[in-house]
Amino acid sequence: MSDVVRFTNGYLALPDGTAVKADLYISSSTGKIISGQASFYTSHLPPARVIDLGGNILSPGFIDVQINGAFGVDFSELDVDAGDGGEGAYVEGLEKVAKRIVATGCTSLVPTVITQKEELYSKLLRLLQPRSTPQGAHMLGYHAEGPFLHPHRRGAHSSALLMTAAPSSVPSSPTSPTFTPIQSPLEVVERVYGKASLDQPGVKLITLAPDVEGVMDCVANLSGRGVTVSIGHSDAALEVAVEAVEKGARMITHLFNAMPPIHHRDPGVIGLLGHPLPSSRPYFGLIVDGLHSHPNTVRIAYSAHKDGCVVVTDAQSPLDPMLEDGLHNWRPGVMFRKKGDAVYARQYSRADGSCCPLNTCLHNLSTYASIPLPEALLAATYRPAQMLGGPIARRKGQLKEGFDADLVVLGWDGTVVSTWIMGEEVYTAPSGQVGSGLSLKDTAS
Repeated sequence: MSDVVRFTNGYLALPDGTAVKADLYISSSTGKIISGQASFYTSHLPPARVIDLGGNILSPGFIDVQINGAFGVDFSELDVDAGDGGEGAYVEGLEKVAKRIVATGCTSLVPTVITQKEELYSKLLRLLQPRSTPQGAHMLGYHAEGPFLHPHRRGAHSSALLMTAAPSSVPSSPTSPTFTPIQSPLEVVERVYGKASLDQPGVKLITLAPDVEGVMDCVANLSGRGVTVSIGHSDAALEVAVEAVEKGARMITHLFNAMPPIHHRDPGVIGLLGHPLPSSRPYFGLIVDGLHSHPNTVRIAYSAHKDGCVVVTDAQSPLDPMLEDGLHNWRPGVMFRKKGDAVYARQYSRADGSCCPLNTCLHNLSTYASIPLPEALLAATYRPAQMLGGPIARRKGQLKEGFDADLVVLGWDGTVVSTWIMGEEVYTAPSGQVGSGLSLKDTAS
């Protein structure tokens, strides 16, 4: 019996930003994209299932490399007072998000931990090793955002928990029989995150401010051991940012946010987008929810370095398309107000986070930057996979034979029609919630 699924009568989103009308074949048993011709001549059997795309787009599944939580789950919260140290509830939370996030077209994510107490990092990051939940999105690893951030650009991070990488900044206990003096910035970083966490399998993405004392001395080592270093929450001058990239930093965390605005004499971190050497232009995360960056600012950034644009949600735990606007519990003792795609706390005077789904962010990018939707999709498929590199780049982010059959079917208006994980359909939009949106003449060809 055949295990082949054929997608037909639709448009395949390609790595060059175009969409071509063609068929795609996947194996439901291997979870991989396959050659339809080779499959037929091997088995001499027709596909077991044919999916009529109805003129919609078939895209690689979305990859979100910066998401703080969703559906009431906060990736930075661990109940250490629970009997098992909170591990059971934490893993349940990860599985809950994995199963529900697929409704937004996201098939892989990198859970983000914001600045925390030092003793929590090794516990949290160990729990954030790669995992796959049945019928859920893949958890690729972790994104540690902090604590080595510039205090003037801390954003919503607690100033009391920020650190430098100077050895003198680390509390010591010379009377302890296990005390080992810390001699270098790298030892500070290893103590905070844990050596095992820095070397564990999977994605290891860390946001650092290279202008914070001691941090620059660690960039090359971290990059060399498989950590994706991202510049963020930084007050760095352009020269400092360039040095960090030359030492291995590959990304900028949420461009424009938590960094100085561009200045004509010193464009700072943002100036990396205009560097004359392409190798010194890193990828950059962009929150395209219509709140964190003005549409014109998004257009400027995309025009300057479109090949580096990676759309992220930076979503908080209220991310839930089914959650109504209004007041809700957030963290212990803290309420938030959800209004559209924004999360307001601190007396509700300013947006403290986003709850905008990734498919909406991509549709926004298409609108703001005046580009076809298939081109915008690269910012959450091909580019994040290439930015993370390694095995992720070799099996995700493209509709290519041998790659994982993590797929999303989209209407031309950005609505999610269905989502597939490793060749299995895990989400189908309710009837009446799907529209093809634009006519084919309005789309990429």
